[in-house]
Amino acid sequence: MTVVLERSAVARSDAATLVIRAAEGDQGAWSQLVDHYARLVWAVTRSFRLSDSDAADVSQMVWLRLLEHINRVDPERVGAWLVVTTRRECLRVLAFRKRVLLTYEATAFDDVAGDQPEPDAELLAGERADDVRRALESLPDRWQQLLGMLMADPPAPYAEISATIGIPIGSIGPIRGRCLEKLRLLLAS
Repeated sequence: MTVVLERSAVARSDAATLVIRAAEGDQGAWSQLVDHYARLVWAVTRSFRLSDSDAADVSQMVWLRLLEHINRVDPERVGAWLVVTTRRECLRVLAFRKRVLLTYEATAFDDVAGDQPEPDAELLAGERADDVRRALESLPDRWQQLLGMLMADPPAPYAEISATIGIPIGSIGPIRGRCLEKLRLLLAS
């Protein structure tokens, strides 16, 4: 039993050495690292029952992520990092696949009910937007500015919001919650 544990520790330290050398730009170490963990990454992707092409895409993405983060990965824990990253990439692929709807006929959805908006939907949406605008305008100026920065596309980072509005970063979330609750109350009345 102790021989097995010693071999495991030696294998881990060898992998850690490969990670360190690969981070320093050693191509040979990178190739050895990929060879050492390729079966592990492939096994995790296959456990998600992805197609061969999706599994290959995930595998490539995992190695790219490792390359991007190799200076931040704990060399002693690279195997665990690869497993977690592989799982996350598999879940991302599965989530994307759920959103894709394939059809072979160009006219498959022409007769689907509900494609067209209701005749007064645009009018109702405009009225709702006016209600929201009025409710926003009734909030304090700092709250309006905070919500505006959070609803921008893309949303402003908390550090920028903190510097602009002059509130601590840790207060942004709670203030946002109070703003939204006040808006809900205003819109409900």
